[in-house]
Amino acid sequence: MRPETPDTLDRAMARSGGLDTLLRDLADRAVQAVPGVVACSITVRRADRLLTLAGSSGMPSGLDQRQYENGSGPCVDAAGTRREQYAPDLARETRWPAYRTYALDAGVRSVLALPLDVAGETGAALNLYATEPGVLDAGREKARDFAARAADAVNVALHIERQQETAADVRVALLSRSIIDQAIGILMARERVDARIALERLRRASQDRNVKLRDLCTDLVTRVGGTRPPSAER
Repeated sequence: MRPETPDTLDRAMARSGGLDTLLRDLADRAVQAVPGVVACSITVRRADRLLTLAGSSGMPSGLDQRQYENGSGPCVDAAGTRREQYAPDLARETRWPAYRTYALDAGVRSVLALPLDVAGETGAALNLYATEPGVLDAGREKARDFAARAADAVNVALHIERQQETAADVRVALLSRSIIDQAIGILMARERVDARIALERLRRASQDRNVKLRDLCTDLVTRVGGTRPPSAER
């Protein structure tokens, strides 16, 4: 088994095509990195709901979803309490009775759920599954190290994603400003008024017609120019 080192996680993040791709890669890498693990998933709370944002190949269907539905299970508790949850043998486990039965039926015998410290999210966990009892004992420290590195990578990816979203919002605002300025120029030439009065008339027309100012200006520029401005297609 190839050891998972900090720089390999950093390279995975750099190669990633976005947060979703990174999380899937991390889930697969966790299976390789921690002895005894056969499947991994990543849970994150968003909009007050727990979601599985990624799962490794071979992840049994419904393992996490059943926990979310019942509000009970190792990954729910790890994400909610930010404390590690470990069930070395589900056959002897007394916590989470509904989940225990479902997991055993799916062939899962041992579960280790580790909280992830993810900025801007109210709960997250790395969930590791094994098909034999006790096999995760020896790898718990390695699993903790991996979870810490994974949280760092996810935080950097989230930061980049948020920056990209902000840049996109700024671009849309600039494009809208360009269209509005063009419409103001058309009114100034047509009606021989200054820019302040032209903008005031456009705003009044927008309110009277109950349409957005940008859409009103786009229609005006399109009628005068004969073609829809490229910025309106963004």
